[in-house]
Amino acid sequence: MDRIETSVSEDSRDRVRRRLAAILVAGYGRAVAGDERESLADVVALLREVVEPVVRDYGGHVVNSTGERALTEFDSVVEAARCAVALQRAVDERNTARPHEQQIALRIGLNLGDIIATEDDIFGDGVNIAARVEALAEPGCICVSGIVHDQIVGKVDLDFVDLGPQNLKNISRPIRVYRIGQPRAAPAVGAASPRPAAAVGAPRFDDRRAIAVLPFNNFSDDPEQEFFADGITEDIISLLAGWRAFPVIARQSTFTYKGQDVDIKKVGEELGAFYIVEGSVRRSGHRVRVTAQLIEAPSGHHIMAERYDRDLTDLFELQDEVTRAIAGAIEPELLKFERERIAEQPQHNEDAYALYQRGLWHHYRQNQTDNAEAQSCFRRALELDANYPQATAALSIALTSAAMIGWAAERTAGFEEALGFGQKAVALDPRYPNAHFALGLACMWTRRSERGIAAFEDAIRLNPSFAAAHVLLGHMYLYAGRPQEAIEQAQKGIRLSPSDPRLFIWLPTLAAAHYQMRNYPAAIEAGRRSWSLNRNWPHGLRYVVAGLAQQDRIAEAREALADLKRADANLEASATVLRRVYNDPAAIEHILDGLRKAGFE
Repeated sequence: MDRIETSVSEDSRDRVRRRLAAILVAGYGRAVAGDERESLADVVALLREVVEPVVRDYGGHVVNSTGERALTEFDSVVEAARCAVALQRAVDERNTARPHEQQIALRIGLNLGDIIATEDDIFGDGVNIAARVEALAEPGCICVSGIVHDQIVGKVDLDFVDLGPQNLKNISRPIRVYRIGQPRAAPAVGAASPRPAAAVGAPRFDDRRAIAVLPFNNFSDDPEQEFFADGITEDIISLLAGWRAFPVIARQSTFTYKGQDVDIKKVGEELGAFYIVEGSVRRSGHRVRVTAQLIEAPSGHHIMAERYDRDLTDLFELQDEVTRAIAGAIEPELLKFERERIAEQPQHNEDAYALYQRGLWHHYRQNQTDNAEAQSCFRRALELDANYPQATAALSIALTSAAMIGWAAERTAGFEEALGFGQKAVALDPRYPNAHFALGLACMWTRRSERGIAAFEDAIRLNPSFAAAHVLLGHMYLYAGRPQEAIEQAQKGIRLSPSDPRLFIWLPTLAAAHYQMRNYPAAIEAGRRSWSLNRNWPHGLRYVVAGLAQQDRIAEAREALADLKRADANLEASATVLRRVYNDPAAIEHILDGLRKAGFE
C-alpha cells in the first residue's frame, strides 16, 4: 500500500486536518492462483458484501480500497479491534461454503495514531504503521501495534501474542507488534506483501499438498532477461493452477522471495507448501538454458530436475514452449510421488483426499485386482464427499479402463456408468481439466466421437500442458480417419511428458496411426515399446502382430500372437474392441486382415 506514504500537496493544506484515529488495514485476495478476472470479481464482492457492512456496524468507514487492500478508520480503537475479529469470522464463514481455489485469505493490521485527513483520504505515520503491521500478519491473522494493545487489553476478551519490536519499512523506530489469538487454518496469502518476518503456523489445505513456484533466477549477464525469467515463472503458476489437482500458491506470495537466497524447508513452512518448484534462466549469445527442479519442501528431496537448452529465436514462442515442457514434466512426477506417499500411509485413513490418492496408486498399477481396489477407493471418497470432482473423474476413468480391457462383468454397462460419472465431474467443476478428460475417454468408447473430441480439446484449453489429453485427442483423430493428425498430437503429448508412467497407454496411439498409414516398422516399434513397459496392456501388441504379418514376418508375428491371446481369447474379441472406437469399417478390416495373416482366428 505504498500509496499511503504519499505526502499532502501545498494546494491541499488548507483542506486538511490532524486528528487521532484507529486505522484498520485489511489485506485480502484469492489464496490460490487462478483466473485473474474471477479473482478480481471475488475481492470486489468481498469488499461490497462483507468489509463495508461490517465496518459500518462497528462505527467505522472505508476510506478507500485497492484491488487487494481496504483502508478504514474508527473513532474508537476498541470498536476497531472488535470489527477486526468480526471481519475474520465473516470471511471464515464465507470460505466454508466455497471450494479451496475460490477461498479468500484475509489479514488485518490495526494501529492507533495521528493522521492527516483530507476530504477523501487519510495520510501520515499512523496510517503507514497500520499498513506495515498488516504486512506482518499471516493469512487469517490480526496484528496490532503496541499502542493498540495497551489501549484495548482488559477491555476486550482477546488473547495476545507478543511478537516483539519490529523494524517496519519507512518507519524510523521499532514498533512492538502483537498478534491476536492463534493463527487460523487460512488458505494462503493472496495479496502482495513483503516477505513475512517469521512463520508462525503455516496455512493449511485440508491435507492437499500445495505447490509454490518460486521466481526463476536470472543468471544471465543481460539484466533484460529478468522479464523472461519472471514470465516463465508466472506461466508455470498459471498452468499448474489450471491443472487444479493441487492448490497453487499465488504469484503475489511467491514473488516476495525474488532475489533472495532461500531455505526451501523454511519457504515451505511460510507458504504452507509441500512442493516447491525453483529454477533458473541463463542466456549466452543466441542460446538459452532453463533449469527446473521439483522439491519436497519438508525433506529437501529433489523429485525432478530438468534442463532445457534452446536456440533464442522468437523469445515469446520460446517462453511458451519451455513453460509447457516444464509444467508437463512436473505433473506426472508430482502425481506419482503423491500416490506413493499416500499408499505408504496406514489403511485406516478414511480421509476423502487420501482415499482419492490411494485409488490413483492402485489405478496406475494396471491390473484387474488393483483396478477394482481403485474403484472402491474412489467410491468411498465420494461417500465422504459426494461433490468431489477429482474423485468423480478418477472413478469414471477407472470404470472406462476396466470395461475397455475386459475386467468389467458387463462392458456396455461399465462404459455407460463411466460416461455418467464423466458428465457429473464436468458439472461439478467445468474448469477441472481431468473432468473433461474423463468425459472424453468415456465418449471414445461409447461412439460419441464429436463430443469426445470436444471434451479433450476443452481439457487442453484449460491445461495446455495436459500431455494425456493431447495423446487421447490423437486417438480420437485416429478413429475419425485422421492418422497424420493423430501422430502429431500423440508426439506432442509424449514430448510434454517423455517419462510419464502412462507411456505404455499412449504408445499404441502411435502404433495404430502408423499402421493405418502402412508404416509398419514404426507401428511395430511403438507397439513393442508399449508392451515392454506393461504386460497387462495389450493394445499396442495388436499392431505388432498385424504389422509383422503385413511384412510377411509370420514366425515373429505368431510369437507375439501368443502373448496377445492371453488378453484376447480370439479374433472376435479384438474385433469387438475395434468396432467400439473406429468409425471407418475399412480401418477395422485393415487391422483384422493383419491379425488373420498371423493366424489369429
